[in-house]
This record gives sequence, structure tokens and C-alpha cells, in this order.
Amino acid sequence: MVKMKPSRTKNTVKSATVIGGSPSQPKTSAEIINEARSSLRILKTQRPFTPKDDQRKLFGSTSSRAPENRPPSAFSLHARSFEGSDSRPISGARLTPLDHKPKIPTSPSKDEGHPIPKPPLDPIEIKRVSNARARLFKVASQGNLIPDKVIHPEETLESPGIVKTPPQVQAIKRLNSDSSLNLKAFSHDADAAALSQLNANILANESTECGREEMIVPTRVREHVGSLSTQTSLGSEQTKQDSRPSTCPGNTEIIKEQNRTGSSSGSRTSEGETEKEILYWDTKIQPILDELRLLNNGNDAEHLCKKCSSLHRTLLEGNMLGKMCKRRAVLLKTLYKLVDVGSDQLSIQLAKLILALKVSGKNLLNICKLMFKISRSENNDVLFQNDNILDCLVEVLSFADPLGNIDAFLYCMGTIKFLSGNMILLKDLLNKGLVETLVQLMKEINDANRASDTYLCSSGHLLVQVTATLRNLADLPQSRSRFLSTGALFELCVVLEQHVNDKDICTNVARIFSKLSAYNDCCLALSECTSCYQLFLALLNRHQRKQDLVVRVVFILGNMTAKNNKAREELYKQKHSVETLLTLFQTYHELDVKVKINPLKTQNKSEMDENKNQRFSEVEDILIKLIRVIANLSINTEVGSALSGNQNCVDLLIKVLEYKTVDKCEELMMNAAASINNLSYYQVKNSAVRARQLHITDLDKFMITLLDAKHQDVCFAACGVLINLTVDKNKRPILKQDGGIKKLIDCLRDFGPTDWQLASLVCKTLWNYSEKITNAVLCFGEQETSELLELLPAYLDEEIALDIDTNGFDVDLVEHHKVCWESEFVPVAQQLLHRIQCHHSHLEALPFCPLQD
Repeated sequence: MVKMKPSRTKNTVKSATVIGGSPSQPKTSAEIINEARSSLRILKTQRPFTPKDDQRKLFGSTSSRAPENRPPSAFSLHARSFEGSDSRPISGARLTPLDHKPKIPTSPSKDEGHPIPKPPLDPIEIKRVSNARARLFKVASQGNLIPDKVIHPEETLESPGIVKTPPQVQAIKRLNSDSSLNLKAFSHDADAAALSQLNANILANESTECGREEMIVPTRVREHVGSLSTQTSLGSEQTKQDSRPSTCPGNTEIIKEQNRTGSSSGSRTSEGETEKEILYWDTKIQPILDELRLLNNGNDAEHLCKKCSSLHRTLLEGNMLGKMCKRRAVLLKTLYKLVDVGSDQLSIQLAKLILALKVSGKNLLNICKLMFKISRSENNDVLFQNDNILDCLVEVLSFADPLGNIDAFLYCMGTIKFLSGNMILLKDLLNKGLVETLVQLMKEINDANRASDTYLCSSGHLLVQVTATLRNLADLPQSRSRFLSTGALFELCVVLEQHVNDKDICTNVARIFSKLSAYNDCCLALSECTSCYQLFLALLNRHQRKQDLVVRVVFILGNMTAKNNKAREELYKQKHSVETLLTLFQTYHELDVKVKINPLKTQNKSEMDENKNQRFSEVEDILIKLIRVIANLSINTEVGSALSGNQNCVDLLIKVLEYKTVDKCEELMMNAAASINNLSYYQVKNSAVRARQLHITDLDKFMITLLDAKHQDVCFAACGVLINLTVDKNKRPILKQDGGIKKLIDCLRDFGPTDWQLASLVCKTLWNYSEKITNAVLCFGEQETSELLELLPAYLDEEIALDIDTNGFDVDLVEHHKVCWESEFVPVAQQLLHRIQCHHSHLEALPFCPLQD
């Protein structure tokens, strides 16, 4: 805003004659109205306050989700929660249970004697069973680790200390103990085929692809296989190419040796390892793993952290991160055991290392949960400022499939959401491309939800975290360009459309738009998303009573319609747009009156007062911002003409002026007055403002009170209404009786040099008031007349009026300030000064043409 130099005071104001000689020709009422309408002002208001949630949870205390319908924020996590392998995500498909319930054969009693021998098997049947056996062993080779304890059929998974035996392993044990399928009963050819397949699967399993579990075949089974393999000759091409001596007489010992390491650590070489890789493992990695196992027994967290950092560095140097390490499963198994140490600092190191090994499935979920638990405490934020752990978090959202790992993404995003509440970490996340990553994630989810609603609910939980994080990012001024360049506003509109019934998502998106729409570039970009107008109206219809959502939506609409005439037209032409806004107006007006009459009943008086004040603030804030939308819409000629003829709209505005007081609700009263002022410019036949003119003028004492406001916009609105009041000569005395003249002159002195439009309105009001002037002192008052004779000549002197400090101000703003002074203030100020000078010492009437607003 342009300011006068401090060196200028009214003591140095020099007397000046009227600029331009004789006063200019008075303009007609139509010309004055058109000029005034062209200078209608938009209303400004503060952005709704967003309270900070004291507790870090996936869903805050104000969430609309019931606890039983949302993922938990608290859970237990231990080393046993992880899988020995990097398993694939569990399939959503479920097999239909069989109707047939097999009976468990009972052991023969002593009285029954020995079992009756079974007849020889048919060769065809032998071959069929043999092939089935081979297939079964092939499946078994992909199973889980055999537990130390086998679960009893009647025990449950929840029983403490119980580990369920995988079905594949149970099948192996049954096959090894079932006398009816004894290996000796098979023919030589059948044995050869089955054992070839079994041996190949067992040995190949020891060099599994990184991320799959290494199955430990029981020694008893291996020895049995080894002894049989010495009696058979496997002629398949696969066996010939196998580098392991599976058909040699000493196979059992070789297999055992391959399961031993030189340091008795339990790891083993993997098929495909080069001599260089084996050497690197034995000399660089294995010693660190041995130290980790040693330190784990003593739970020395500090030294464990150092060794984990050293292990990460060593794996990186050996190009063994990701899924490049042949013995990746051994690494992961060692790292998982360290989770039980319980150190947050160590857990961060483990998470970084495990994520660098590109785990997936349940293990990825558990690592994300681990970081989520740590991030719930603000004291741990400092742990995430080191070792590039933020890179690992952002990378999870980039390399994994969001819908295939939706629970892992949920906790990963929950972690990022918590950390984004820290300004240092927030800036770091922005620099790591988090806006771009989240917009791409939203796009993938939106595209998937367009195709099917299978993941609509679960993706909704995830999108709550995504939108809450984007809201935090929107606080950074440097993030706005990224929101614009990535198409974030469009994707957020799609999210709103797909989740219009989800109050949490809608509120978060509204908070993002509320923040961004305060900036011209983002507000313009949002206005160009034509789908947003109907979306915002839909939100107001569906969630009328959710005040924190409603207040933000009407604030956004107020920003969009403030400086963009196209946005005013777009909003107005939406179906039932005016009806929606007025219905909302009526609802919150009635709620405000009801709360005022019947305050909240609570046992504690202090609590009652606090809740009542909070409730008043929320409801009034909605009314303030809603009326602002109406005032801004009325600047458009088409919309303003329609609203000026809307009886319901004008009646609601008048009701606000009737029951509120300016000392308690200044901004609300100012917005209502400004709206009526804007609507009064439209001289339509069915004008509701004209029809209620008498009632409106009864409220003009309130307008005079508004002149005491310390804000220019409040005074501007009040002056606009008072100009119309002073056209009626019967209402003019009110202006002087309530100190209106003195307050108008105070506005001229306080705001004139910085706001020539407001100074012009003050002069127009005084011009209309002094129509029948015979003596300036009798008309305005002695002190008031002296002040006018001092101020007006000074303000009409270009050297004084435009002697401004332009340092730090835009050149266009300075030029606009000068144009307003020349075109709006000077003409009316010249006329007013001339009239006062002519009637200051003698009685001489001047031709009168009332100025209207």
C-alpha cells in the first residue's frame, strides 16, 4: 500500500487554491452510479484457522471414520513378525473348501494283529502316484521354514509359542512315514524320475532368486535322497547340466557341507556366485554379520548402529544392495532379529538397510510399520534428519505397486505425514520431489478407481494420508510452482469427485485449496478446472453441517470470485448455485440465532463459556465468508442484477444487520453492509433493495458506527451505503446527530493519502449532505469546517498528494494510485471545496446535483 512520507504532517500543509479553476460540470446520477459500480471492491477475509492435532495418529481426533473401520495407529511389532523370506503379497483369491472331510485313520490295536498286506500296485497307478509325488515335492521346495514345534490340529495360531507347520511340509512328513507309499514299492524308472525332480528342486532352492525363502530340507530326508540317488542313474538334460554332484555317492555329505560356513554362522554359498563374490562375502560381509550376532546378545544399540551403517556401506561398495546379493535371505534374517533390541536409533538404521535390499510383501509392511511407530514421537524427528532415511521413504512410494502394497503405503505415508509437520523435514521432503511423487501416486489411484471400485475404501485410507501431507507442503511458498507444474489441482479435483462422501478426504483437499487459492496464480489455475465449481457445490449440499469443511469451501469460492469475472459467471451458471448458497446462508443464520438464544449446556461454567465462544466463532466465520461470496458475485453485472432482485438474499442480509452488533461482529456486519451496498447499484425494476429501502435506512446508524473501524474496507462499505442515504434529504440529519460528519472527516484524514477511492466516497457523501447549505459552519460544524478547509487543499495539491515513498512498491501500483487521485478524487473534492469556500463567509447557494453511490 502506498504511504505518505513521514516528514509530511498536517502542520506543513500549505494553503492551496482549487486545482483547475472553476469546478467541473456536475455529472448526472446515472454517470455517478456507473462510475461507482466500476469501483466496487472485493471483500477480503482471513483464511480459516487449521488447528494442529496434538497426537500423531493415522486419523486425527476429528476424523469421521469409526475406530473399527480404520487401520490401527498402535500395534506390536517383533522380530518374529517378519518372514524368513521376502514373500509375495497375499492373493485376494480364496479357494472354496471341499465338501469331503477325510477321516483320520486310527492306529491298529493289539487285538487286531498286524496290518493286512496290500496287493501289488498296478504299473499305471505306480506311474501316476510317482508323478504326483514329484509335483508335491516341487511345491514343497517353495514352502516356509520347518518350525521347531508342530501345531496340534486343535490349537490355534493365537496360542502362545505355537508355530503352524506349512501344509507342504506336513505333506513331506506324511510321504516319508506312510507305509503305503514306501519308496521301495516304486519301480526303478519311477524312482528315477521322481528323485530327479525332487533333487533338482531341493538343490535349486538353495540358490533361490533374491527375495524368495531358502527352504531347509530335513537331514533325514536328504540322507534318504542321497542314498537313493547312488542307486539310480538320472539321465535328464537338467541333471547333466547341474554343477552340484547330486548323483555322486557322497551327495549327503556335500549337501550338509553346503549348509555350513567357515564361521559356523549358518549361511551358505549360493548357486551362481562367482569366486570374487564368495571372497567378498567371506572377507567383508561375513565378519560384520558375526559381530552383529555377537553384539545382539548384549543388545549394545550404539555399536549395533555403527555395524549396520558399516554393513550398508560394504554392501553398497560390493554392489549387493537391492536384489543383487545372492545371499540376501541370510542378510535379512540377521537384520530382522535385531528389531527386538527396541532401540529407535537402531530401528532407523535397520529400516534404511532393509529397504535398500528392496523387500516386499509382508516384510515391506512391517518395515513401514516400524518407521511409523518411531515417527509417532516428535522427539524422534531428529533421527530422520540423518543417513538419508527420507530418500528411502520417498523411494518406497516410487518403486512399489501402490494397490498391491496398499497397507505398506498407508503406514509409509503416515510416517511422511508426521514428519512433514516438522518444518526442517518438510523442506527436505519438498527438495526430494515429494510433491511430484504424491501427484503421481494420486494419478495411479485415480486411474485404478476409474476402472474399478475394488480398492475404493482401502485407497481412501491411503488418500487421507496423502492429502494431509500435501496440505503441509502447501505451506511452503516454493511448493506452489510444483503444484502447478505437476497438475496437482486437477488430480485433487478427481480425488474429490471419487470420494465426495469421505469427509476426511474432502476436508483435507479443501484445506489444500484454501491455502493455495490465497495466491493469484494458483487461484487462477483452480478457476480453470471447470469441474471444481460443481464439486464445491456438491460438498456444500452433502456436508452442510460439517463446519470445518463448509468454512473452507466458501473461503475458496470467495477467493475464486474475488478478482476473476469468469469465475463469477461459471459459479453463477452452475445448476442451483444461488439456491445452494442461500440455503446455506439460511441454515447458519438460524444456527447462529439458536446458539445465541440457547447456549450450550455444560456442567462447568468456564467450559460452557469456552464452548459457546468457539461455537459462535465457527458459525460467524462461515457467515462472514459466505456473505463475502455474495458480495463478490454481485460485482458482475449479470449476477448482481439477478441477486438485487432476489428477495430472500436481501432479507437475509438485512437480518444479519438487525440482530448483530458492530462491536462484537465487525467483519460480519461490514460484509453484510458491503453486499447491500453492491446490490444497491443495480437499478432493476424488481430490485429488492429498493423495496426494502425504508427498512435499510433505519439501520443506517449502524453504518455510521462502522466509520470508526480501523480498516479501510469497512469504512469503504459504510460510505457506499451512506451516499445513498444522503440522497434522501429526510435522512440527512441522522448523519450529524450520530457524529457522522466528524467520523467521515477522520476517515478522510486517516485513509485519504493511501486510498483515493475511499477519499472520493467521503467527499461524495459530504457533497450530498450539504445540498441546502447556507453556512458551512452551521452545516458541518466549526471544527469540522476548519479541518475540511485544511485537508482538501492539501489533498488537491499534486505535489503534496502524490509525494509518496515508492521504495518497495510496484511501478504499476504507483501509477494506479495516481490515476485514482486524478480521476476519482480530484473532481468531487474540487466541487466540495468550492462550495465550502463560497459559504464560509457569506450565504450564497450553489446549483445542486446529488451524488449517488
